[in-house]
Amino acid sequence: MHNIFTNLPPCPTHGEAFETLLSHHHITVERIVSASFNHGRWMEQEQDEWVLLLQGEATLNVAGDVMALQCGDYLFLKARTPHRVINTSAQALWLAMHITSCKHLPA
Repeated sequence: MHNIFTNLPPCPTHGEAFETLLSHHHITVERIVSASFNHGRWMEQEQDEWVLLLQGEATLNVAGDVMALQCGDYLFLKARTPHRVINTSAQALWLAMHITSCKHLPA
């Protein structure tokens, strides 16, 4: 058993620190600690992502829609959705689940 709030990676001086908590079949779960920053880079990931803000505040731009997230807010980002973190509070803590699509083999 583990606790999401214990043994956090050190808060980076800028950007984010990523820690993989689980990688199983087509799912990867990460714990992310963010430094207080502005204007992250645009991303378009190949996998779907579900993200939950566990601590702190953040503002995201998801395909042109600006969203202010508070502790407890979560959202689902379909693969290849352009998004970026506009800003975060210091030591924002995230839980992210990356889901790789399953390609079925021919029968």
